[in-house]
Amino acid sequence: MRIVSVKLPEAYIEAIDELVRMGIYTSRSEAIRAAIREMIKRELWSSRAATMSISKEKKKKKSIEVIEIDKHE
Repeated sequence: MRIVSVKLPEAYIEAIDELVRMGIYTSRSEAIRAAIREMIKRELWSSRAATMSISKEKKKKKSIEVIEIDKHE
C-alpha cells in the first residue's frame, strides 16, 4: 500500500476516531479505506455499469433498425 496524506476537517477525524473507539474499525486507515471503497463502488463502478448498459442498449437498437430495414426491402 502507498501512503497518501489528506487534510480533513477536525469533525471528520473525531467521527472516525469514534468509529474506531466503538470497535467498528480497527484504525483510522481502515475506516478511511472503507469509505473510499464505498465511494468508488458507488461513483465509479456503478457509473461504468450504467455506461456499459447504455452502450449495449444502443447496439441493440442499431441491430433492430437494420433488421427492420431489411424486412422492407
